[in-house]
Order: sequence, then structure tokens, then C-alpha cells
Amino acid sequence: MAGGAARATGQVVLLRHGETEWSRTGRHTGLTDVPLTAAGETRAAQAGALLPARVALCLASPLQRAWRTAELAGLDAAPDRALEERHYGNVEGLSTRRVRELTGDPGWDVWDDRLQGTPDVEPPPDAYRGPGESLEQVAARVDPIVSRCRDVTREGGDVVLVAHSHLLRVLAARWLGLPPAAGRHLVLDAGRVAVLGYERSTPALLGWNLGSR
Repeated sequence: MAGGAARATGQVVLLRHGETEWSRTGRHTGLTDVPLTAAGETRAAQAGALLPARVALCLASPLQRAWRTAELAGLDAAPDRALEERHYGNVEGLSTRRVRELTGDPGWDVWDDRLQGTPDVEPPPDAYRGPGESLEQVAARVDPIVSRCRDVTREGGDVVLVAHSHLLRVLAARWLGLPPAAGRHLVLDAGRVAVLGYERSTPALLGWNLGSR
């Protein structure tokens, strides 16, 4: 981990869940509760070596792909529904490429916050069906967690959050004081780790997309 024994402030370690069949094939996975693949379980166990030895606060999304990742990484996590992945609405279970085909819009992108602009798109039968969330709604969910992490880390404690790609990318953007859409620039692969902390007293990104390939 970045920093070392002399750190006056703690760090926030973000762990994205291991691979699922949907993440492997690029399907947007919000509340559909899919399991890890065998490769995902292996990567989750390996991620444990990248985590701090002492954790003051550990939270995990209760969706099985994140919860199982926390278990395999050796964490004693508390469930927090605010860490569930973004709710993708009627593009749940579809890849960006497939949504572009169905809408006829070659520029469609989930980070452009156009979930509500796809009324004629139907999720596949194996996907969770429910309303979509705007990026601002996701930010509203994670902002209280960011504040809680600031309180813990300013007292010198380390935090581990186990969750999902887009959720963690929005959270990192909010840690840095950026709008939620800035998360589009922070690619976090399945089973990989990121580290948030401080440059003196300024919130900073200390490491990103760490781990074995």
C-alpha cells in the first residue's frame, strides 16, 4: 500500500469485485445478482494481499459478486446498500454496443447519463428490471460514504470498500471533488484495487487499477 508506517492520515482502498460472466462480456450489471466466475474467485482471493493489514472501516455491497469478493479477500465487511452498483434501468444486461444497435445512436454512452433516453430498449429476460439512476443520484448515494471515509482517514484509520465498477469510479471522482461523470476517466478492472488518500491535506488519487492481470 502507498504511504507506509509514518502516515498521519489513513487511506481508502477500493476493491472492485472479481470477474463475472457479465463483466467478462461487457454487459451492464446493476442489481442483477450474478455470481463470480472461477477466475473471478481466484482474482478476489489474490486481491487480499493488496489490502491494509488493519482496517478501521470495511463496507461491502451486499450483491453476491461483491460480498463474495470481500469474503475471499479475507475481509470482515459490513453490508451497505449504498454501495450497490448503479441501477441501469432498461439497459440492464445489455452491452454498450448492443444499446447502440438498438437505438441507432452510435454515440450512446452510459456515462453521458442517457439512461432515460432509451425507452424502446428492453432488458433481456435474465436481467433485473427496475428504474434507472442518473449519475447525480449515484453521487447522492456515495457522498455520505465519502464523508464517513474522510472522518476515519483523518483520524489515521484505513478504509476498505468492496463494490462495483461504475459505483467506485463515481465515488473516486467525488473524493477528488469532481463531478460524477469524471469517473468515466477512471477505468477499474474486475478484481483490481485503487487507493485514495491525501497529498498533505488535499484529497488525492494514490494508486489505480492495481493487481495482477
